Amino acid sequence: MKGRETGRLDADVCVIGAGAGGAVVAAELAEGGMSVVVLEEGHRHDPDSFTASTPEMLARLYRDGGQIVTLGKPPILLPLGRGLGGTTLINSGTCFRTPAHVLERWQREFGIAVSEQSLQPCFERVEQALSVSEVTPELAGGNAEIARRGAERLGWSHGYLRRNARGCVGSGVCTLGCPTSAKQHTGITYLPRAREAGARILTGTQVRRVIVERGRARGVRARVPSGAPIEVRSPIVVVAAGTIHTPLLLGRSGIGSQSGQLGRNLSVHPATAVFARMEEVVDMSHGVPQSFYVDEFAQEGIMFEGAAGPPAYAAMALPLTGRRHAEAMADYRRLALFGLMVSDTSRGSVRALAGRPLIRYDLVQDDLMRFRKGLTRMRELFDAAGAREVHLPLPQGVRPEHARVRDLKLMAFHPLGTARADARPTHGVLDGDLAVHGVEGVYVADGSAAPSSLGVNPQLTIMALATRLAFGLLGRDI
Repeated sequence: MKGRETGRLDADVCVIGAGAGGAVVAAELAEGGMSVVVLEEGHRHDPDSFTASTPEMLARLYRDGGQIVTLGKPPILLPLGRGLGGTTLINSGTCFRTPAHVLERWQREFGIAVSEQSLQPCFERVEQALSVSEVTPELAGGNAEIARRGAERLGWSHGYLRRNARGCVGSGVCTLGCPTSAKQHTGITYLPRAREAGARILTGTQVRRVIVERGRARGVRARVPSGAPIEVRSPIVVVAAGTIHTPLLLGRSGIGSQSGQLGRNLSVHPATAVFARMEEVVDMSHGVPQSFYVDEFAQEGIMFEGAAGPPAYAAMALPLTGRRHAEAMADYRRLALFGLMVSDTSRGSVRALAGRPLIRYDLVQDDLMRFRKGLTRMRELFDAAGAREVHLPLPQGVRPEHARVRDLKLMAFHPLGTARADARPTHGVLDGDLAVHGVEGVYVADGSAAPSSLGVNPQLTIMALATRLAFGLLGRDI
């Protein structure tokens, strides 16, 4: 690799983005002997500065302070991480492998030759790198115990989640930056490996476009924090800017649009959460916030997963006002909280407006029905666990079975699909090897490549597919 930080750099591969996909590709390729340059828009965040203050950490670790909202019915808050590690820096660390029925659908509908068997070595490699293991009951805390008790009494399928953590002490602030570095995000796992193997990682770098000449990749144009231009010349470019920004970068680079699918097919796993006031002390901020799941209704596209946080987080999320809100927060230690996530059939889109992403997403009737059922079942779960009161995220007096789209207060955490893979150039942006159709040397390694919604947290899927891509580029078996 030649050149200086400004001007020109030469490398075998330029990777754009250092999150779940980009960090994995960079480490595997660098360790495989390729010269690699990583361009990351965010900065490195020192864990010693993680204060667990909700407003402060939202402003520091999240894109746009965690205030990205989709345009549509209803508006949905879509928090995204920004920095070395991407959203792995601020997610809950939950690690699900891609469900078998999803992989079967990818083969059947999209012609993508992946299966449980073919991806198993990729999953195993990632899980080892991230120290993935199941949360223990002791570390799960009182909030998980409430859900476990309710699920057992109802006879519903449930279990403790697997997470990428090592030496976790249950600080309870995973989404505000892990203060002990127990969460094994890519910024402290894969990126140090990449750097040790010779990769050059530039932070605070704004990528302008992918350079394509005569139908093949030639590099990337960007600007460093000082505003000076930089050009990375490389015959391979791996775009891993995330589901929202990857289609915008491809679009302004003039590639990936021939199918008409670029920026379309957005799925987000819309989610909400239900509070309950218990007779017992819960102390939801003690223990792993997302440590337990109930998958009794997963085949119907409804998943329950732990959600918890410190008082400031609970105060923002609690669906009460005035005196009722004050009374509930005064009894914070007895509050329990659990999340409801829908594997959506709704689809949205991303396009550029004045240089920024405009995200459009409308919830369809089928997904509304899933929320109605999920909220009803969540109330049953808390009632079975002995809740004194259950606070649904609906306007006062609205029952779940009568809820309308506009009544829902939703967040989303897993955007996918805006540069989806499909073996047919007329139906997808990428082929089965995650190469952009019609261009040599340009690949995508983030959630935008997923052909469909997963129904589970996607970081392990993204990282396994990135591993598969890296070894494909190296021409080696895993």
